[in-house]
Amino acid sequence: MKRRDFVQLAGLGIGGMLMPFPTLGNAVPVEALLDVPLDNAQKKQLADVALNAARSKGATYADIRIGRYLNQFISTRENKVQNIVNSESFGTGIRVIANGTWGFAATNDVTAEGIKKATERAVAIAKANSKFQKEPVKLAKVQGYGEVSWKTPLLKNAFEVPVSEKVSLLLAANAAAMENGASFVNSNLFQINEQKYFASTEGSYIDQDVHRIWPTFSITAIDKASGKFKSREALSSPMGMGYEYMIPKKDDKIQGPAGITLYRNSYDMVEDATMGAKQARESLAAKSVEPGKYDIVLEPNHLGLTIHESVGHPLELDRVLGYEANYAGTSFATIDKLKSGNFKYGSDIVNIFADKTQTGSLGAVGYDDEGVKCKRWDLIKDGILVNYQAIRDQAHIIGENESHGCCYSQSWSDVQFQRMPNVSLAPGKDPYTVDQMISDVEKGIYIAGRGSFSIDQQRYNFQFGGTVFYEIKNGKIAGMLNDVAYQSNTQEFWNSCVKICDERDYRTFGSFFDGKGQPAQVSAVSHGSSTTRFNGINVINTGRTI
Repeated sequence: MKRRDFVQLAGLGIGGMLMPFPTLGNAVPVEALLDVPLDNAQKKQLADVALNAARSKGATYADIRIGRYLNQFISTRENKVQNIVNSESFGTGIRVIANGTWGFAATNDVTAEGIKKATERAVAIAKANSKFQKEPVKLAKVQGYGEVSWKTPLLKNAFEVPVSEKVSLLLAANAAAMENGASFVNSNLFQINEQKYFASTEGSYIDQDVHRIWPTFSITAIDKASGKFKSREALSSPMGMGYEYMIPKKDDKIQGPAGITLYRNSYDMVEDATMGAKQARESLAAKSVEPGKYDIVLEPNHLGLTIHESVGHPLELDRVLGYEANYAGTSFATIDKLKSGNFKYGSDIVNIFADKTQTGSLGAVGYDDEGVKCKRWDLIKDGILVNYQAIRDQAHIIGENESHGCCYSQSWSDVQFQRMPNVSLAPGKDPYTVDQMISDVEKGIYIAGRGSFSIDQQRYNFQFGGTVFYEIKNGKIAGMLNDVAYQSNTQEFWNSCVKICDERDYRTFGSFFDGKGQPAQVSAVSHGSSTTRFNGINVINTGRTI
């Protein structure tokens, strides 16, 4: 068995947490994506039906989410369109507390009668469950905001752009890849619009319109003589933006090492496909890495995934408490480490924060799915673990008086629960560029883009690959490498962080499909960072047999 095969197989279980799930909802004509079935006055009337029904049946708390979830997915391969899917899911979910216990019910009958019946069912479920509840639910206080709204800042609604224009862009990217050495290429464009209305017995009526977009491709180059092949994934990032992300802007491009072009708030898909094909072809002749200790330089599109797995997931409070053990394990970052006040998660320059308000990020909203206004807070400060991610019924467990505002549900038909907010590494405080970082490395590897990965059940021991790899020798890029993966454990890795580029290099990586829970749900989340160096990391060769 080759090490490469082992790495890929080992990563499949956890890798499912970032894999696309089937599009939710019913197929609809493309024109339906711009319909407005209910205005806010109608939603408020329906919400009040639920809140009044819950009180009348003995609930001490209730909230309702009226949700309309829209998706468009376009898939192409070489010069052909493979699939175009437009879908809509519309309904309402009601959550209550009765006898100190949660109850939840959902319905796609969005009428006064349908909502009343679903609310009564939620209360009945809560009362039935209360027979087994050992301690009553404790909710952190939250302000009632009255009638408020929030919308993703958009310059161009992706659903208003003709499908033909989007298809033409994907096919142009495919053509550029084929013209520059690709043997195969497929490209995709995901677009999502969540129209969410939340109301609660605490006096909030919150309307939100959330937009996300993700262009991506996979390019494969084949050496027919040897039968070898290499692939290169897109260096795009899923974003909480409109179609303006697909319109390249010169100021949003960053010139990386070895001629790599990287992207911030807009994306040049044709340019990236051109570069990707050349890199895939070049990697066919690249040398295989020699295992050993290296200083590794990780660009943000790559480092975001490492942050996600080694910081984002282990600092989810429900995972820390063991509630997520069946899905993908628990966490090494136990509460005793937080309470000690001196647990060294990373080196002194490591400052990692959560932020649901970050413009352009996938997790950006004004309010979470239980009506809490979103904010930024520290998770790791000067290398020390200082907090977790907690929602209203968890805050008291860590001695806090308010929720962090990170509750989310993937749809109206699923109950909301604690989900990862945007979790990011703060940029370096002193002026420092990627070129300077490269020049300071004697023996190292520069890694861009994501690859296969695996991490253990406590989010501690891990292994990560990437998309493209370049050797650094005596302060200079010395050529492309193959078969690279690095191994470490979370605490050792973050304590080896020695240098972070400044905010000029700050960018985000994101996932549309971060999985969690039973039944499983997905959520969208971003992770920002600047290019960062970690010294003395163990690098293995994934192409050698074991």
